[in-house]
Amino acid sequence: MVTVRSVAQHARRIAEQVPDPELPMLTLADLGVLRAVEVTADGTVVASLTPTYSGCPAIAEMRADVAARLRGAGYERVEIRTLLSPPWTTDWITPAGRRKLAEHGIAPPGAAPRHPAGPVPLVLTPLRRSVPCPLCASADTEETSRFAATACKALWRCRTCGEPFEYVKEI
Repeated sequence: MVTVRSVAQHARRIAEQVPDPELPMLTLADLGVLRAVEVTADGTVVASLTPTYSGCPAIAEMRADVAARLRGAGYERVEIRTLLSPPWTTDWITPAGRRKLAEHGIAPPGAAPRHPAGPVPLVLTPLRRSVPCPLCASADTEETSRFAATACKALWRCRTCGEPFEYVKEI
């Protein structure tokens, strides 16, 4: 018997397989961007996505890709919602997603910073951190550029193996 729950579970399995347009080794589920998939009383499949940041240029592509996959799986009525609250955090990247990043030479983020309630503290000096090299695991690395191919990544270089690598910044 087909139930609303079984339809929602099937639709979610479809949506979970959509790759991220900027990090194609990850699915939207790996990245933690796919928040929910539900089915309304009229049979509309509603997928909710939270972009990695409010100005993320890839959200339009994510929305289109999820809708296309769901329609391709036979769902006629599809709605894609963008949720901005709570904001996405790198803590939402799954363990499988972190493993896939490292396997592709991209250093996964550490824990997202915790901010107390109230005003955000102003920091005038650069934060010093150690980012392990995803290729040789050395901690002797340096940031070479705060921005990489996308705003959510930085460029780093390993002083031990000499290789450059990207690093997903904590948000």
